[in-house]
Amino acid sequence: MRPTRSTLRRAATVAVAGTMVAGSLLGAPAQAAPVSPASPEAATSLAERLGDRSAGAYLDAAGKMVVTVTDASAARQVTAAGATPKIVKRGAAELARATAELDRFAKIPGTAWWTDPVSNQVVVSVDSTITGAKLEKVQTVAAKFNGTVRIEREAGVLSTRISGGQAIYAGGGGRCSLGFNVRSGTTYSFLTAGHCTNISASWYSNSAQTNLLGSRTGTSFPGNDYGIVQHNNSANATGNVSLYNGTFRDITGSGNAVVGQSAQRSGSTTGLRSGSVTALNATVNYAEGSVSGLIRTNICAEPGDSGGSLFSGGTALGLTSGGNGNCRLGGTTYFQPVTEALSRYGVAVF
Repeated sequence: MRPTRSTLRRAATVAVAGTMVAGSLLGAPAQAAPVSPASPEAATSLAERLGDRSAGAYLDAAGKMVVTVTDASAARQVTAAGATPKIVKRGAAELARATAELDRFAKIPGTAWWTDPVSNQVVVSVDSTITGAKLEKVQTVAAKFNGTVRIEREAGVLSTRISGGQAIYAGGGGRCSLGFNVRSGTTYSFLTAGHCTNISASWYSNSAQTNLLGSRTGTSFPGNDYGIVQHNNSANATGNVSLYNGTFRDITGSGNAVVGQSAQRSGSTTGLRSGSVTALNATVNYAEGSVSGLIRTNICAEPGDSGGSLFSGGTALGLTSGGNGNCRLGGTTYFQPVTEALSRYGVAVF
Protein backbone atom coordinates (compact mmCIF):
# COMPACT_ATOMS: atom_id res chain seq x y z
CA MET A 1 0.00 0.00 0.00
CA ARG A 2 1.19 3.44 -0.82
CA PRO A 3 2.14 5.41 2.30
CA THR A 4 0.17 8.55 3.06
CA ARG A 5 1.81 11.86 3.92
CA SER A 6 0.86 11.45 7.56
CA THR A 7 2.49 8.03 7.59
CA LEU A 8 5.68 9.49 6.13
CA ARG A 9 5.66 12.26 8.71
CA ARG A 10 5.29 9.71 11.53
CA ALA A 11 8.11 7.61 10.11
CA ALA A 12 10.36 10.64 9.90
CA THR A 13 9.51 11.56 13.49
CA VAL A 14 10.30 8.03 14.68
CA ALA A 15 13.57 8.09 12.71
CA VAL A 16 14.60 11.38 14.28
CA ALA A 17 13.59 10.17 17.71
CA GLY A 18 15.54 7.00 17.14
CA THR A 19 18.55 9.02 16.18
CA MET A 20 18.21 11.12 19.32
CA VAL A 21 17.92 8.03 21.49
CA ALA A 22 20.88 6.47 19.80
CA GLY A 23 22.86 9.65 20.38
CA SER A 24 21.92 9.69 24.04
CA LEU A 25 23.04 6.11 24.44
CA LEU A 26 26.46 7.06 23.15
CA GLY A 27 26.92 9.22 26.23
CA ALA A 28 28.74 12.57 26.73
CA PRO A 29 32.10 13.18 25.04
CA ALA A 30 35.04 11.69 26.95
CA GLN A 31 36.85 14.15 29.25
CA ALA A 32 40.38 14.10 30.61
CA ALA A 33 40.78 13.16 34.26
CA PRO A 34 41.14 16.24 36.55
CA VAL A 35 44.70 17.27 37.37
CA SER A 36 45.74 16.82 41.00
CA PRO A 37 46.57 20.12 42.76
CA ALA A 38 50.28 20.92 42.65
CA SER A 39 52.15 20.70 45.95
CA PRO A 40 54.16 23.74 47.12
CA GLU A 41 57.36 21.88 46.28
CA ALA A 42 56.17 20.99 42.76
CA ALA A 43 54.93 24.51 42.03
CA THR A 44 58.14 26.10 43.27
CA SER A 45 60.21 23.66 41.22
CA LEU A 46 58.15 24.45 38.12
CA ALA A 47 58.69 28.19 38.60
CA GLU A 48 62.43 27.57 38.80
CA ARG A 49 62.40 25.43 35.65
CA LEU A 50 60.54 28.13 33.74
CA GLY A 51 63.46 30.47 34.40
CA ASP A 52 62.87 33.99 33.10
CA ARG A 53 59.33 33.02 32.04
CA SER A 54 58.33 33.06 35.72
CA ALA A 55 58.93 35.31 38.71
CA GLY A 56 58.16 32.88 41.52
CA ALA A 57 55.31 31.02 43.17
CA TYR A 58 53.12 31.53 46.21
CA LEU A 59 50.22 30.07 48.18
CA ASP A 60 47.02 32.12 47.75
CA ALA A 61 44.30 32.78 50.33
CA ALA A 62 42.33 29.77 49.11
CA GLY A 63 45.28 27.45 49.74
CA LYS A 64 46.12 26.98 46.05
CA MET A 65 49.60 27.28 44.57
CA VAL A 66 49.99 30.17 42.11
CA VAL A 67 52.89 30.28 39.65
CA THR A 68 53.65 33.60 37.96
CA VAL A 69 54.29 33.44 34.21
CA THR A 70 55.11 35.89 31.43
CA ASP A 71 53.45 34.13 28.47
CA ALA A 72 50.51 31.93 27.52
CA SER A 73 52.66 28.88 26.77
CA ALA A 74 54.09 28.91 30.29
CA ALA A 75 50.57 29.41 31.66
CA ARG A 76 49.43 26.22 29.94
CA GLN A 77 52.34 24.32 31.52
CA VAL A 78 51.34 25.61 34.94
CA THR A 79 47.70 24.60 34.46
CA ALA A 80 48.73 21.14 33.27
CA ALA A 81 50.84 20.75 36.42
CA GLY A 82 47.85 21.46 38.68
CA ALA A 83 48.73 25.02 39.74
CA THR A 84 47.11 28.38 38.96
CA PRO A 85 48.97 30.57 36.44
CA LYS A 86 49.17 34.33 36.90
CA ILE A 87 50.39 36.45 33.98
CA VAL A 88 52.88 39.10 35.14
CA LYS A 89 54.85 41.84 33.44
CA ARG A 90 58.33 41.09 34.78
CA GLY A 91 60.32 37.87 34.59
CA ALA A 92 62.97 36.64 37.02
CA ALA A 93 65.85 38.26 35.13
CA GLU A 94 64.39 41.78 35.34
CA LEU A 95 63.78 41.43 39.06
CA ALA A 96 67.28 40.00 39.54
CA ARG A 97 68.81 43.04 37.83
CA ALA A 98 67.09 45.28 40.36
CA THR A 99 68.30 43.28 43.37
CA ALA A 100 71.83 43.19 41.94
CA GLU A 101 71.79 47.00 41.71
CA LEU A 102 70.59 47.24 45.30
CA ASP A 103 73.39 44.87 46.35
CA ARG A 104 75.94 47.16 44.70
CA PHE A 105 74.69 50.56 45.77
CA ALA A 106 72.25 50.33 48.67
CA LYS A 107 73.73 47.98 51.29
CA ILE A 108 72.96 50.34 54.15
CA PRO A 109 72.30 49.04 57.69
CA GLY A 110 68.57 49.39 58.27
CA THR A 111 67.51 48.23 54.80
CA ALA A 112 66.26 44.89 53.51
CA TRP A 113 64.91 43.68 50.18
CA TRP A 114 63.22 40.72 48.59
CA THR A 115 61.26 39.70 45.50
CA ASP A 116 57.49 39.73 46.03
CA PRO A 117 55.82 37.29 43.58
CA VAL A 118 52.35 38.62 44.41
CA SER A 119 53.02 42.23 43.30
CA ASN A 120 55.76 41.20 40.81
CA GLN A 121 58.14 43.73 42.32
CA VAL A 122 61.32 43.97 44.36
CA VAL A 123 60.35 45.45 47.74
CA VAL A 124 62.84 47.51 49.73
CA SER A 125 62.17 47.90 53.44
CA VAL A 126 63.70 50.90 55.24
CA ASP A 127 63.66 51.30 59.02
CA SER A 128 63.50 54.48 61.09
CA THR A 129 67.25 55.13 60.72
CA ILE A 130 67.02 55.50 56.93
CA THR A 131 66.52 59.22 56.39
CA GLY A 132 68.21 62.07 54.52
CA ALA A 133 71.09 61.04 52.27
CA LYS A 134 70.59 57.35 53.09
CA LEU A 135 66.99 57.43 51.94
CA GLU A 136 67.90 59.42 48.83
CA LYS A 137 70.46 56.76 47.91
CA VAL A 138 67.83 54.02 48.08
CA GLN A 139 65.32 56.13 46.16
CA THR A 140 67.87 56.83 43.42
CA VAL A 141 68.42 53.10 42.83
CA ALA A 142 64.68 52.41 42.89
CA ALA A 143 63.96 55.18 40.37
CA LYS A 144 66.20 53.51 37.74
CA PHE A 145 63.75 50.62 37.37
CA ASN A 146 60.46 52.39 36.57
CA GLY A 147 58.17 50.70 39.06
CA THR A 148 60.05 47.42 39.41
CA VAL A 149 61.25 48.47 42.90
CA ARG A 150 58.85 49.54 45.67
CA ILE A 151 60.04 51.17 48.92
CA GLU A 152 58.23 50.49 52.20
CA ARG A 153 58.80 52.17 55.55
CA GLU A 154 58.82 49.88 58.61
CA ALA A 155 58.60 50.98 62.23
CA GLY A 156 61.49 50.57 64.63
CA VAL A 157 65.10 49.65 63.97
CA LEU A 158 66.17 46.55 62.07
CA SER A 159 68.43 44.52 64.36
CA THR A 160 69.70 41.05 65.23
CA ARG A 161 68.84 41.81 68.84
CA ILE A 162 65.74 39.66 68.81
CA SER A 163 67.24 36.80 70.50
CA GLY A 164 62.58 28.79 68.73
CA GLY A 165 62.41 27.40 71.61
CA GLN A 166 63.76 27.46 75.09
CA ALA A 167 66.41 29.81 76.45
CA ILE A 168 70.12 29.15 76.04
CA TYR A 169 72.81 31.23 77.71
CA ALA A 170 76.20 32.19 76.31
CA GLY A 171 79.33 31.81 78.37
CA GLY A 172 80.25 35.32 79.42
CA GLY A 173 76.67 36.59 79.14
CA GLY A 174 73.83 36.86 76.64
CA ARG A 175 70.64 34.88 76.02
CA CYS A 176 69.30 33.39 72.80
CA SER A 177 66.87 30.58 71.96
CA LEU A 178 67.51 27.03 70.85
CA GLY A 179 66.33 26.40 67.30
CA PHE A 180 66.16 22.67 66.62
CA ASN A 181 67.92 19.65 68.08
CA VAL A 182 69.67 17.68 65.34
CA ARG A 183 71.79 14.57 65.00
CA SER A 184 74.30 12.83 62.81
CA GLY A 185 74.54 9.16 63.73
CA THR A 186 74.95 9.06 67.49
CA THR A 187 76.18 12.66 67.76
CA TYR A 188 73.53 15.11 68.98
CA SER A 189 73.71 18.89 68.57
CA PHE A 190 71.42 21.91 68.30
CA LEU A 191 71.12 24.73 65.78
CA THR A 192 70.67 28.38 66.63
CA ALA A 193 71.51 31.74 65.06
CA GLY A 194 75.09 32.40 63.94
CA HIS A 195 75.09 35.86 65.50
CA CYS A 196 74.46 33.99 68.77
CA THR A 197 77.15 31.32 68.34
CA ASN A 198 79.63 34.05 67.38
CA ILE A 199 79.35 35.31 70.98
CA SER A 200 80.67 32.27 72.80
CA ALA A 201 81.94 28.71 72.39
CA SER A 202 80.15 27.48 75.54
CA TRP A 203 76.37 27.38 76.00
CA TYR A 204 74.35 26.72 79.16
CA SER A 205 70.73 25.93 80.03
CA ASN A 206 70.63 28.36 82.97
CA SER A 207 71.58 31.99 83.48
CA ALA A 208 73.91 31.10 86.37
CA GLN A 209 75.92 29.07 83.82
CA THR A 210 76.23 26.02 86.04
CA ASN A 211 74.58 23.53 83.63
CA LEU A 212 76.64 23.19 80.46
CA LEU A 213 74.59 22.29 77.39
CA GLY A 214 77.49 21.98 74.97
CA SER A 215 80.27 23.54 72.92
CA ARG A 216 80.16 25.33 69.59
CA THR A 217 81.38 23.31 66.60
CA GLY A 218 80.45 25.75 63.82
CA THR A 219 79.21 29.29 63.24
CA SER A 220 78.44 31.48 60.21
CA PHE A 221 77.52 35.18 60.43
CA PRO A 222 77.27 37.53 58.56
CA GLY A 223 76.50 36.21 55.06
CA ASN A 224 74.50 33.43 56.72
CA ASP A 225 73.02 33.32 60.21
CA TYR A 226 73.38 29.83 61.65
CA GLY A 227 75.55 27.98 64.13
CA ILE A 228 75.75 24.55 65.72
CA VAL A 229 76.52 23.44 69.29
CA GLN A 230 77.27 19.81 70.16
CA HIS A 231 75.37 18.56 73.20
CA ASN A 232 77.48 17.74 76.26
CA ASN A 233 74.88 15.09 77.15
CA SER A 234 72.79 13.54 74.34
CA ALA A 235 69.95 12.98 76.84
CA ASN A 236 69.32 16.75 76.71
CA ALA A 237 68.35 16.55 73.03
CA THR A 238 64.63 16.24 72.30
CA GLY A 239 63.04 16.26 68.85
CA ASN A 240 60.37 18.83 69.63
CA VAL A 241 59.68 22.54 70.12
CA SER A 242 58.11 24.20 73.16
CA LEU A 243 54.67 25.75 72.53
CA TYR A 244 54.91 27.65 75.83
CA ASN A 245 51.61 26.27 77.14
CA GLY A 246 52.98 23.14 78.78
CA THR A 247 52.94 21.15 75.52
CA PHE A 248 55.45 20.51 72.76
CA ARG A 249 55.30 20.09 68.98
CA ASP A 250 57.07 17.03 67.60
CA ILE A 251 59.35 18.01 64.71
CA THR A 252 59.48 15.17 62.20
CA GLY A 253 61.19 16.74 59.19
CA SER A 254 62.50 19.88 57.52
CA GLY A 255 61.46 21.78 54.43
CA ASN A 256 61.60 24.99 52.45
CA ALA A 257 59.16 27.80 53.22
CA VAL A 258 56.56 28.99 50.68
CA VAL A 259 55.17 32.52 50.34
CA GLY A 260 51.70 32.56 51.90
CA GLN A 261 52.38 29.55 54.13
CA SER A 262 51.14 29.72 57.74
CA ALA A 263 53.88 29.27 60.32
CA GLN A 264 54.72 29.60 64.00
CA ARG A 265 57.76 30.84 65.90
CA SER A 266 58.88 29.74 69.35
CA GLY A 267 61.31 31.83 71.40
CA SER A 268 62.38 32.37 74.99
CA THR A 269 61.20 35.99 75.27
CA THR A 270 57.79 36.06 73.63
CA GLY A 271 56.89 32.35 73.56
CA LEU A 272 54.77 31.03 70.69
CA ARG A 273 53.68 33.44 67.94
CA SER A 274 51.85 32.79 64.68
CA GLY A 275 51.66 34.37 61.24
CA SER A 276 52.66 33.66 57.67
CA VAL A 277 55.58 33.72 55.26
CA THR A 278 55.61 36.95 53.24
CA ALA A 279 58.80 36.59 51.17
CA LEU A 280 61.79 34.36 50.42
CA ASN A 281 65.45 35.09 49.57
CA ALA A 282 65.42 38.40 51.42
CA THR A 283 68.66 40.34 51.84
CA VAL A 284 68.89 42.08 55.22
CA ASN A 285 71.52 44.70 56.05
CA TYR A 286 72.18 44.63 59.79
CA ALA A 287 74.63 46.93 61.52
CA GLU A 288 76.88 43.85 61.99
CA GLY A 289 76.77 42.92 58.29
CA SER A 290 74.49 41.68 55.51
CA VAL A 291 72.72 38.32 55.39
CA SER A 292 71.05 36.98 52.23
CA GLY A 293 68.61 34.20 51.43
CA LEU A 294 66.37 34.82 54.45
CA ILE A 295 62.70 33.99 54.98
CA ARG A 296 60.55 37.08 55.77
CA THR A 297 57.41 36.76 57.91
CA ASN A 298 54.82 38.96 59.63
CA ILE A 299 55.46 37.12 62.93
CA CYS A 300 56.72 39.34 65.74
CA ALA A 301 59.81 38.70 67.89
CA GLU A 302 61.82 40.50 70.55
CA PRO A 303 65.33 40.45 72.10
CA GLY A 304 66.18 36.97 73.38
CA ASP A 305 64.13 35.20 70.67
CA SER A 306 67.14 34.98 68.32
CA GLY A 307 67.97 31.50 67.08
CA GLY A 308 64.49 30.21 67.90
CA SER A 309 62.39 27.85 65.80
CA LEU A 310 60.24 28.70 62.79
CA PHE A 311 58.04 25.76 61.86
CA SER A 312 54.81 24.77 60.13
CA GLY A 313 53.09 21.78 61.66
CA GLY A 314 55.85 19.26 62.33
CA THR A 315 58.18 20.68 59.68
CA ALA A 316 61.22 22.78 60.64
CA LEU A 317 61.58 25.86 58.41
CA GLY A 318 64.02 28.37 59.90
CA LEU A 319 66.07 29.94 62.69
CA THR A 320 65.17 33.41 63.99
CA SER A 321 67.68 35.93 62.65
CA GLY A 322 66.41 39.48 63.21
CA GLY A 323 63.71 41.99 62.47
CA ASN A 324 61.98 45.12 63.64
CA GLY A 325 58.95 46.03 65.72
CA ASN A 326 57.76 44.09 68.75
CA CYS A 327 54.97 41.80 69.94
CA ARG A 328 52.90 44.64 71.39
CA LEU A 329 52.50 46.61 68.17
CA GLY A 330 53.55 43.92 65.68
CA GLY A 331 56.61 43.60 63.51
CA THR A 332 58.57 41.80 60.83
CA THR A 333 60.98 38.92 61.49
CA TYR A 334 63.56 37.28 59.23
CA PHE A 335 64.70 33.67 59.47
CA GLN A 336 67.69 31.68 58.27
CA PRO A 337 66.35 28.71 56.24
CA VAL A 338 67.07 25.62 58.31
CA THR A 339 67.69 23.39 55.28
CA GLU A 340 70.87 25.32 54.47
CA ALA A 341 72.27 24.81 57.98
CA LEU A 342 71.32 21.12 57.99
CA SER A 343 73.13 20.61 54.68
CA ARG A 344 76.18 22.59 55.77
CA TYR A 345 76.70 20.52 58.93
CA GLY A 346 75.47 17.18 57.63
CA VAL A 347 72.78 16.78 60.30
CA ALA A 348 69.03 16.14 60.39
CA VAL A 349 66.16 17.05 62.68
CA PHE A 350 64.53 14.16 64.50
